[in-house]
Amino acid sequence: MYEMSDRVRALKSDLEDFMATHIYPSEAEFYRQSETLGPWAVFPIIEELKLVARRQGLWNLWHGAGDTGVPLGNLEYASLCEVMGRSLMAPEVFNCSAPDTGNMETILRYGTEAQKARWLAPLMAGEIRSSFAMTEPAVASSDATNIGSSIIRDGDDYIINGRKWYTTGATDPRCEIIIFMGKTDPEGADRHRQQSMILVPKSAPGVDVVRPLPVFGFYGVPDRAAEVVFDNVRVPADNILLGEGRGFEIAQGRLGPGRIHHCMRLIGMCERILERMCRRATVRVPFGMPLAQQGVTLERIADARILIEQTRLLTLRAAHLMDTVGNKEAKAEIAMIKVAAPNAACTIVDWAIQMFGGGGTSNDHLLTAAYANARLLRLADGPDEVHRNQIARLEIKRQLQVDASRTGGVADVLPLNEVRSRFAHLNPSSENYLWK
Repeated sequence: MYEMSDRVRALKSDLEDFMATHIYPSEAEFYRQSETLGPWAVFPIIEELKLVARRQGLWNLWHGAGDTGVPLGNLEYASLCEVMGRSLMAPEVFNCSAPDTGNMETILRYGTEAQKARWLAPLMAGEIRSSFAMTEPAVASSDATNIGSSIIRDGDDYIINGRKWYTTGATDPRCEIIIFMGKTDPEGADRHRQQSMILVPKSAPGVDVVRPLPVFGFYGVPDRAAEVVFDNVRVPADNILLGEGRGFEIAQGRLGPGRIHHCMRLIGMCERILERMCRRATVRVPFGMPLAQQGVTLERIADARILIEQTRLLTLRAAHLMDTVGNKEAKAEIAMIKVAAPNAACTIVDWAIQMFGGGGTSNDHLLTAAYANARLLRLADGPDEVHRNQIARLEIKRQLQVDASRTGGVADVLPLNEVRSRFAHLNPSSENYLWK
């Protein structure tokens, strides 16, 4: 359906070779380091592999800078995301992991030249890392208009106050910049123009990373979520992104591509887990019959393949529309993949855990970390319920714009004369009565 260019096909092949040679053999060491060193540390195995990835030109692939410097479209990058998504450690090795890709895209798209020079250049070089602070523990953050953090102008500065959590990347010792969302106009008539985004140096006085937040017991894998308090943090007014009241606009521009990245990475993970399910099914023999010959196993493997193919096609369609008509016109498709991919992944990983038995609930088979990541993504970048509501509203609007007379649509109540003529054969007093 979507033809892969020669350039992307070559990059995909190089990525697959790198994954086989460097990533998969290093995963056990990665998880050992993440458990023993903890979320506040740099993991040496990641830093070693970054050097190799850069030498091989597999760097900043989200932007296409790894080879020609010509940016990749969403559709092109999606296929590469799928390969990287097969391992939770891989995206960072290629400087393609959250929250950095989203932050780099945000600064690239909405930042001033000075902001790009100060923060984007070192981020793309892998010299520093970044964080994104939007969600808050005190409000229902699925409705971002609830955000209570404040960004108040004071002369040539802004003063920032707020308590954030699931602030990705904040415990990384290399994190130097935080994109912070708060209200510059809390009493504004337009609730979607009250918010702004601003660049906050992590080293600024008043920034306190209180604690790392585990996801199902995994600290710092893969995105180092944290709780962060901002107490009278003062930053220059020039750090504002795009201007006051543009926070929602920036968020939509940032989250659209990010959702494509997450969804394609999940598809890659699902492919890998399905491979493991198939291999497991052929070697485990309970009650005298291999799992691969048992009906429930066959059904789950078949359904997993169907889910993967459906989700991949839907995601590639969304990526294609983003490239051709823009994120705004593709918002329904973006919302659909954000629901479909994490739910498909949760289902497939759950089936795999069941097939692997007790061992599937340990860290030996990748499954628990994969499930934690997939389950988190049913909430991150907007919960399923928010996306479903948006999809339904857009669908109702679309259907009401269709000429029902051309599509077989009918009114919610049939006109009385039409009822009489259509159902006369069921009326005993009618000469057309069916049973006369």
